[in-house]
Amino acid sequence: MDFRLEVKYIDGTTKTVVGMAADFVAFETKFDLSMARLEKEIRLTHLFFLGWHIEKRTGNTKLDFEPWLELVEMVQAADTKK
Repeated sequence: MDFRLEVKYIDGTTKTVVGMAADFVAFETKFDLSMARLEKEIRLTHLFFLGWHIEKRTGNTKLDFEPWLELVEMVQAADTKK
């Protein structure tokens, strides 16, 4: 599964992050919602959580979720077209 998100920070930087199994399991555990149903039941909280979890897993942030949110403008699906 190619799962990419674009994280836009309030300082003007933008990052494309890539999700993997650990992120998907954390999402399903937290929200009791299958990743397969995400497209139909998506909320901004879901995208922000996944963006944060990927950044935390990859060591790009040490912040907990809510403090990290204060640094973020938006998280959205990344353009995967090449």
